[in-house]
Amino acid sequence: MAKLEHSHKYGQIVLATILVLGLVLGGCERSPAPAEVVRPVRAMRVAGPEEHMQRSFPGLASASTEVNLSFRVGGPLISRPVAVGYVVEAGQVVAQIDPRDFEVRLNVVQGQLERAKAAREYAQTEYDRVARILKEDPGAASQVALDTTKRELDVQKANVQSLEASVTAAEDQLGYTQLKAPFAGRVVATYVENFEDVLPKQPILRIIDRSRVEFNISVPESLIGYAPYVDEIVIRFDAFEGRTFPAKIKEIGEEATQATRTYPVTLVMGQPDDVEILAGMAGDAQIISRPPELEASGIAIPATAVFADSSSADTFVWVCNASTQTLERRKIDAKRFSNTGLRVQSGLSAGEWIVIAGVHSARDGQRVRILDDATGKEVKL
Repeated sequence: MAKLEHSHKYGQIVLATILVLGLVLGGCERSPAPAEVVRPVRAMRVAGPEEHMQRSFPGLASASTEVNLSFRVGGPLISRPVAVGYVVEAGQVVAQIDPRDFEVRLNVVQGQLERAKAAREYAQTEYDRVARILKEDPGAASQVALDTTKRELDVQKANVQSLEASVTAAEDQLGYTQLKAPFAGRVVATYVENFEDVLPKQPILRIIDRSRVEFNISVPESLIGYAPYVDEIVIRFDAFEGRTFPAKIKEIGEEATQATRTYPVTLVMGQPDDVEILAGMAGDAQIISRPPELEASGIAIPATAVFADSSSADTFVWVCNASTQTLERRKIDAKRFSNTGLRVQSGLSAGEWIVIAGVHSARDGQRVRILDDATGKEVKL
């Protein structure tokens, strides 16, 4: 009886072990399906013709001109009367090195020049004397004597010219011991202190031009075509709420950045009289453009947003579905190009979001994260 009970318990243990292993193995076979990858896509909001007239771009202010000042000569610094934050005028002395060695050098070459001038005058007198004798009494002087005095005169003239150049160079070297501001501005950094020995071209201080301010923005390649038609630009700074400042385009980068496909654009504005715009201040530039085809029918989109169907002559775009955050292939009617993009006559409505990069690798129904081409930030529809 005991043997039967032992066998029964042993059988139960074996059965339980088999069941557990079955559950474990079954669980391994039913691993969860991998989560769907949500692809980030660069997209733009479709704008009606009237919306292209006005766009805002965030940016930062910078100085229109900023330079590191340095001496052309070296020596011990004996004066640096300005510090960070000082406002300086054009031509103002902002630093000076000890001029004594340069003054000595100038005095030496000036003395050499005076002796050379005296020697030149003597050589001129000798030449004139021999030439006069040869003319009045050809037998009393020879042509050889005249030629000799002429060569000596030429040598002394050359010495004077050389020493005059040396004096000019010494005067310049002495003048270089004073460092002057090339324009009116503000000191924003200093790199040495008084009584330090400085070397030629070693940065001494940094100044920025206060008269004009630059504002740097990035314009997407889908909008850069509007640059020739800009009619008005105003800049608003976060630090001066409610104020606007007129500006104009200074330069446009020749090449879009590889990462964001945007063009660097530099705006320039005058420094206001009642407030001071400092480098690094954030704000946004509101740009109003008036392209000549503005009144033409159709919506402008970049050509990179359009792709064709290999089985037909139709053209399509990828529209971002607002409710599902998925892509939807949409047939459009676009047969005309303009300077600002491809003109769409039908198939799109203002306010919709379309993919403008990587359209050939997208697919219908694909889940996406929308990155605004104008700001680079993710958009929640």
